[in-house]
Amino acid sequence: MHTATRSLTYAALADLVDEAAVTLGAGRRLVLLACDNTLDTLVTYLGALAGGHVPLLAPGDRLHHLDALVAAYDPDVVAGRGDEGWRVVTRHEDRTRGEGPHDLHPDLALLLPTSGSTGSPKLVRLSHTNLDSNATAIAEALGIRPDDRAVTSLPLHYCYGLSVLHSHLAAGASVVLTDLSVVDPCFWELADRAGVTTLAGVPHTFELLDRSGFADRHHPTLRAVTAAGGRLDPGTASRYAELGARRGFDLHVMYGQTEATARMAVLPPELAATRPGTVGRAVPGGTFRVDPLGELDCGLGELVYSGPNVMLGYATTPADLARGRDVHELRTGDLGRITADGLVEVVGRRSRFAKVVGLRIDLDHVERDLADEGHDAHCVDLGDAIGVVLPEPGTGPAATEVLRRRHGIPVGAVVALDGQSAPRLSTGKPDYPGMAELLGAHREEQDHATEPPSGDRLEAVVALYRELLDTPRAGAGTSFVDLGGDSLSYVEVSLRLERVLGTLPAGWHLLAPAELVAAADRAPTRSGSRLHRVETSVVVRAVAVLLILANHTHLSFVPGGAHTLLALAGYNLARFQLTDRPRAARARGIARSALRIWAPSAAWIGVVALVAGTYDWRNVLLLNQVLGDWARWSPHWHYWFIEALAALLLGTALLVAVPAVDRFERRHRLALPLALVAVGLLTRYDVVVPDAGPYRGANAYVLIWLFATGWAAARANTWPQRLLVSAIPVLTVPGFWPTMPTRAATVCLGLLVLIWVPTVALPAWLGRAASLVAGASLFVYLTHFVVYPHLMAYSSVLAMAASVAVGVAYWQLWLRVEAAAGRAAHRAARVARLLRRAT
Repeated sequence: MHTATRSLTYAALADLVDEAAVTLGAGRRLVLLACDNTLDTLVTYLGALAGGHVPLLAPGDRLHHLDALVAAYDPDVVAGRGDEGWRVVTRHEDRTRGEGPHDLHPDLALLLPTSGSTGSPKLVRLSHTNLDSNATAIAEALGIRPDDRAVTSLPLHYCYGLSVLHSHLAAGASVVLTDLSVVDPCFWELADRAGVTTLAGVPHTFELLDRSGFADRHHPTLRAVTAAGGRLDPGTASRYAELGARRGFDLHVMYGQTEATARMAVLPPELAATRPGTVGRAVPGGTFRVDPLGELDCGLGELVYSGPNVMLGYATTPADLARGRDVHELRTGDLGRITADGLVEVVGRRSRFAKVVGLRIDLDHVERDLADEGHDAHCVDLGDAIGVVLPEPGTGPAATEVLRRRHGIPVGAVVALDGQSAPRLSTGKPDYPGMAELLGAHREEQDHATEPPSGDRLEAVVALYRELLDTPRAGAGTSFVDLGGDSLSYVEVSLRLERVLGTLPAGWHLLAPAELVAAADRAPTRSGSRLHRVETSVVVRAVAVLLILANHTHLSFVPGGAHTLLALAGYNLARFQLTDRPRAARARGIARSALRIWAPSAAWIGVVALVAGTYDWRNVLLLNQVLGDWARWSPHWHYWFIEALAALLLGTALLVAVPAVDRFERRHRLALPLALVAVGLLTRYDVVVPDAGPYRGANAYVLIWLFATGWAAARANTWPQRLLVSAIPVLTVPGFWPTMPTRAATVCLGLLVLIWVPTVALPAWLGRAASLVAGASLFVYLTHFVVYPHLMAYSSVLAMAASVAVGVAYWQLWLRVEAAAGRAAHRAARVARLLRRAT
């Protein structure tokens, strides 16, 4: 054993260990040890093991840093460095096994914290077999010889640093004790003087080695460099493998966890340069398997390890110290695969996957992509955003752009803090909880920043999105679709955008605000024209709801408006919901649209049911088609259209949530809706005859084909495709209502216009009026059953106008209700974050 000032033989060390065992007392005690890389720590630790005690190792070079663990486990002995030097404090003289609160299981040998923080009372329970087997396995895997000498480049309380000690002692080798950092020239003077052969490092160690000029120095006795404690960048691994080939040392990339005592896999050094993305094969006595995860492909799954070094289990209270083995294999929480030649490849942590704006984000992958583009960044999950910490000032915008471009993460869903070094644990690993706190504080500062000038068109668009879509994190890189916009909000947003930008380009809902403003700047200015281009879908929606009102108020009789709206719903589903977002985001977005239909409907129908008794709870829940009176047509069937629409949206959400269906839809955009048309035609032509109630044309499962035809209309991008989809309504809609050919004509015309005419030119005032009615169409339909009957005796025109006015008023009221609810939810979330931070 070597320190900076003295050397010890094994015999001399054994004498010191025996003395330490006597000092710790008789019986079997729980010994809390505050570790530093000194002989005092080593001797006290080995003395505890030799005396049959159970050491609990913790970081910290001062006893008062251990308050949390002392309070949680009430140890019998506390040892560590105090103000007057090394101290061993016996807190309970009379405790032996079976007496007092510490009933220590016979197999229990060692307790290690699960993180680098003394604030966590969760411990890993390790047995004597765990320690012995892993020390022997590591010594064998690395080929440790009696003449080898390791150096304590890592803390002894850290399982990796401790395993360096164990494996070298097991092989009869030596260990050089030092607290010096690898960037300190004195560290290397000591290493060369003591003849160090083995250097252990975590990924951060290799960053420090690069800064210290390690590659330019030659250390003649160094023969092995080991890497574990986190994923070593493959480029770094290859570089150090090549450096070792020139300088005479081998690079051993390893993989381990505290729960497996230390290390579980070692990559043969001859593969370090050619297979740097893997961590090798299991250590002797261990095996790996992959537990597939349903949402992942390519052989990926959670790595599960079995072997004699797997822990007994966890402890969170003193009572757990009496338990024996309750873990027989280790679910690592790491995602990986086993290659054809038996090498283990770790690709990330399950817990390092974030869900942001519907995207499933691999934070480790994001960090690697940022590194590829020159950003030394660390990423954390902030719940509704990705947090990025960067040491270089002014790099936040560039890193944010990388996340948007390479991962599709909207700018508004990134919180970047540059000019700030990432905090680290005592083990050298990134302190991700600490980063989350820093980013949370940075976000609070941003939240209180003043809004940019209203004259800036880009900022005006962003502010508009934040207001109308209830998304405070909207930014210059987040499109209408990115922020969860749907057909219900589309018209209102487009109206407001036109006031800011003028004419909107085709497909504006897919453009980020920065792209949208640039497109508007490039658009030619209209000179004197009184006509205004309006999207056909907006006009069709407005005309359809007006036809419904005209029929009900007896102003005219051109039926088919509601069925046209149902086909239009399928059309808008494809445009706004079935974008390139991940599967889960798609399903959630469609379900959210169904909820946005149900909420105002339930509120209105519920009030009318209480006041007038016209409806009941089945109408409020939109379940009349399922549970209502099927014997006759009655007012309970007023809202068949809304019930059918909500049911079809929910059905679609469930459908696209199926991975195979989602993959099929992405690969064959037109094929899936055409397949649904074919399925729907089974009920259309009574091949399958469901009990459709009093009105066959009012049931969702009968109208699937119509909804799917609208979906297909949005996917038809070429002339042949448009001709194919056009044939569907022409051939299938006539005859569905044998006594009402005008209804079939209305639906056919509406679909054909959607397919072939993207926009129509209208006088500006008429275009604005059409957009207003289209935006309020759901609310006009909801309210008109209550409004028009009271005015029919006076005038059909008055009844129709009043129905539109009340519907628009309810629409505006509901928008304010949604906005208020959104603000309240954001305030509650902010308070919750503050409370979590405070506690």
